[in-house]
Amino acid sequence: MRESDLYGPVKAFLLAQGYDVKGEVGALDVLAIRGDEPPLVVELKTGFSLTLLHQAIARQAITDLVYVAVPQPSGKAGAKALRANVGLCRRLGLGVLTVRLSDGLVMAQADPGPFQPRKQPRRRATLLREFQRLAGDPNRGGSVRQGLMTGYRQDALRCAAVLSGAGPSRGRDVAAASGVAMATRIMADNHHGWFRRVSTGVYALTDAGRAALE
Repeated sequence: MRESDLYGPVKAFLLAQGYDVKGEVGALDVLAIRGDEPPLVVELKTGFSLTLLHQAIARQAITDLVYVAVPQPSGKAGAKALRANVGLCRRLGLGVLTVRLSDGLVMAQADPGPFQPRKQPRRRATLLREFQRLAGDPNRGGSVRQGLMTGYRQDALRCAAVLSGAGPSRGRDVAAASGVAMATRIMADNHHGWFRRVSTGVYALTDAGRAALE
């Protein structure tokens, strides 16, 4: 497959919208003009790459109407990659066209324009709570996620430390001694397998819990 295979479908797509279209004008793959409107530029590539994005960003010095055109991917992995790349192009102010090679169908996945990211207040609040809950800085940035210390894990270790010294105890006593308000809930949920319920409201430490403390 060649980049030039995309030109015919893209040209037909733009012609249908009233543009006059020409290929390889200067350094541009596709240049389209419609009346007195700003020119429209399309960069053709057989797939997303940094080279494609660099070229498209450079074209923004000419016009705000810059698109990249790539083949329509197939399969779930291809669709997922396309969504991620379209999101990146939106942030760069670029439009995205996909070309279905089987029949030449061109679809506009995104149009050029300013991008304002949608904030996620709930996610931000969750991260800030975890930041405040986490004592010290126990994790090295860039580490793999498995086995990282979290605020929840620290609280569970505090509960385990109390049980290690005091033996089987009531949840409210563990909460008072450890300073962990949710001690009873943490021991009852027992996500790490460190606790066992001896009787109603009373918990003891398991061998796994002792190993975790060590």
